[in-house]
Parts: sequence; C-alpha cells; structure tokens
Amino acid sequence: MEFLISAFDTFLHLERHLDAWAAQYGFWMYVILFAIIFAETGLVVTPFLPGDSLLFAIGAIAARGVLSLPVILIGLSVAAILGDTVNYFVGKYFGDHVLKKFSRIVKPAHIEKTHGFYEKYGAKTIVIARFVPIVRTLAPFVAGIADMHYRTFSRYNIFGGLLWIVSLTLSGYFFGNLEIVQKNFSLVIVGIVFLSLVPMLVEILRARYQRKPNP
Repeated sequence: MEFLISAFDTFLHLERHLDAWAAQYGFWMYVILFAIIFAETGLVVTPFLPGDSLLFAIGAIAARGVLSLPVILIGLSVAAILGDTVNYFVGKYFGDHVLKKFSRIVKPAHIEKTHGFYEKYGAKTIVIARFVPIVRTLAPFVAGIADMHYRTFSRYNIFGGLLWIVSLTLSGYFFGNLEIVQKNFSLVIVGIVFLSLVPMLVEILRARYQRKPNP
C-alpha cells in the first residue's frame, strides 16, 4: 500500500520529483529517462510506465535549464524508435511465447483492442498508438505478430516516435512554466492522461454500441 501511495504521489507531482532527481543524478538522469521511454515502448510487459505526462514534465524542467532540450529531444527520440523496433521483433519471433508466459500482464482484451486499431487505421496505427497509453506499448508487438512488412513499420515508427517525443516535450517546454500551469500542475498531468485515453474510450463505447442488437 505504501508503494502505491508513493507511486501516486510521484505521478501527481512528477515535475517536482524530476527536478530533485536531475539535481541528484546529473548526467545519469538522461540515462534514466532514456531507459523509461525505451521500456515503455520496447517491453510489452511495462505498459504502466508514464509516457505523455512524463514528456510534458521533462519539457517544463528543460525550459528552466535543468536539462538540455537538444539532448532530451534526440536521446528520447532514439529511445522511442529503438523501443518500438525491439518490441516489433519480439512480437515477430516470440509473440506466442510472450502471450502465454505473461498472460496476466499482457491482457487478451488489450491485444484485441490493439488489433481493432489496426483494422481501422492500418499501418497508421503505429503513429496513432504513440498517443494512446497501453496501445502505445502493444502496437509494435502486435505489428510483429501480424508480420507487418518491416520497411513499412520502420517508416511509421520513425515518424510516430519523433512526433510523440517532440510534440509533448515542446508543449511542456513552452507551456509548462506558465503561472496557471504551475499552480495546477497536478491537474494538468491528470488532464493529459485523460485526453490520451479519449481515443481508446471512444473506440470501446463505439464497439459496445455496435454489438447491441437493433430493437
């Protein structure tokens, strides 16, 4: 229970904790952030790691000179692209084994939902999924299972990774230190998470509506 309370506090006050960690760890803070983004996109068993909210908070503290913006943009873009690439090949060569071994973490319902995104958006799912928690982690894995052509996957992976990292980090960089944002940073973080979940919620509601029998 104490761990959950601590994790929730860290999430709500992400910027404050990142400031303290950056001051404490210096250069290693870049390594830690690289590892988090890589794991969230590259390891199918870690979809719970922060993504959108973390990038916004990173941008906000980079604007204050605590972290280098160019290093963050380049390093985290590499982490996001490399993560999806690893996840794709894990799905391609070990997909069935991973689904059996980690069935408690990799929920069949989440896999089905990701398949639904592919059926609707095709290869563009790799880009769209970057902005949808859980689906972001599972999309490259499912692409590998589905044997999507690697050249096609790679194009969307690079574009989606750059778009995700740059857009959210720069949003935090330009807006994260506004007075109104600073005073309500916890609410902003919760709002970012809520907005990122909207596409998934819409798809779930639409699917349920379509399954209802006509009167």
